[in-house]
Amino acid sequence: MSVHTPESFAQMYEGTPPWDIGRPQQAFVRLVEEGLIQGNVLDAGCGTGENALYLAARGHAVVGIDAAPRAIERARAKMRDRDREAKFLVVDALKLKMLGSTFDSVIDSGLFHVFSDQDRARYVKSLASILREGGRVFILCFSDREPGDWGPRRVTEQELRDAFRDGWDVERIVPERLETNMGSRGVEGWLTTVRRVAKGTNH
Repeated sequence: MSVHTPESFAQMYEGTPPWDIGRPQQAFVRLVEEGLIQGNVLDAGCGTGENALYLAARGHAVVGIDAAPRAIERARAKMRDRDREAKFLVVDALKLKMLGSTFDSVIDSGLFHVFSDQDRARYVKSLASILREGGRVFILCFSDREPGDWGPRRVTEQELRDAFRDGWDVERIVPERLETNMGSRGVEGWLTTVRRVAKGTNH
């Protein structure tokens, strides 16, 4: 299992990475249809923009960020081709405060599981800097229920709870399929919903 770097992600976008499926993840489609993703949305680690563009088509103001310039180039091209309106920026997810904006919702499709333990803590702090109190983060990540040891590191339910221990309310962690372009089965994932609460409040 590996922890990727911004450079390794940039190299993967020279081709088509496994997570680039040419459509939004069904987990996020369901969340939108259920009315759970609200307000203005940040897509953290947006890749080539499929989830962000789907949200834009459903009337959300969306900002997609990714550390891979090639991914952002492709997302902007899709936006123009589909006549959608969104903003796509090359930004490090560990430095979201530099956006100078706050959001009602954040989606994360396959980003949380790439971080080292140290960077995972930095990422959660980064999310807290741009999410309004009461706003929610929706994370679709690799799960320890996936057999074998290929691909990104597995994430346990307890690791998700521990990461969002202080200043967050972990509302739901449920098994979910993380779709890939490597077959219809996809991989075992977790779909996690966490709500930002008052700083220093433990749940």
